[in-house]
Amino acid sequence: MRLRPLSTADLVLAFALLAGLFLLAGGLSEHVSGRTEVLGPAFAVDGDTLDVRGTRIRLAGIDAPERHQTCGGATTWPCGEAAQTALQTALAAGVAHCEGRARDVYHRLVASCRVGEVDIAESLVRAGLALSTGRYSASELEARVTRRGLWSGPFVRPSDWRAEHPR
Repeated sequence: MRLRPLSTADLVLAFALLAGLFLLAGGLSEHVSGRTEVLGPAFAVDGDTLDVRGTRIRLAGIDAPERHQTCGGATTWPCGEAAQTALQTALAAGVAHCEGRARDVYHRLVASCRVGEVDIAESLVRAGLALSTGRYSASELEARVTRRGLWSGPFVRPSDWRAEHPR
C-alpha cells in the first residue's frame, strides 16, 4: 500500500480532532499563565469545598466547620451541616465560575468562586458560617458584631476541631 502525503485539509482535520479531544478530556478547565479557571454546575462537598464537573475546589480565604462539627454550649446545633447547606444554596443560584493558582495537600484547587456577581466565600463569612483567613476580615467582623452563625455562641475553630478529630 502506498501512502500519500498529507494535505492541508488532512492536517486541519487532525488538529481539530486533537483540539476537540483535549477540550473533552479537560471539561471546561482552562490553564492560563499558572491560573486554572473552572466553570459549570457545582455541588457542595462540605462548607468550604465544592465540586465543579469533577474538579474539587477549596474556597480560598475561608475555613468552614467540618461536616460533622457541632457548635454551641448548652444547646448545640449542626454548624458543619449548616455551612454545607449554605454553600449548596449559593451554588444552586447558577453556574459556578472559579479561578485559582494553587493546590492544597488534598490536591484540591484553591480558588475564588462566584455565582453571578456573588463571591461565594464572602457570603459564607458574612452569614457567620465560615471564618476568614484574612481576605474577608471586614465581613467576619460584621458577622461577629451582629452575632450571626458561629458568632451566636461558643464554637471550636474548624482548624482546632480537625486537630481533635483526625481523619
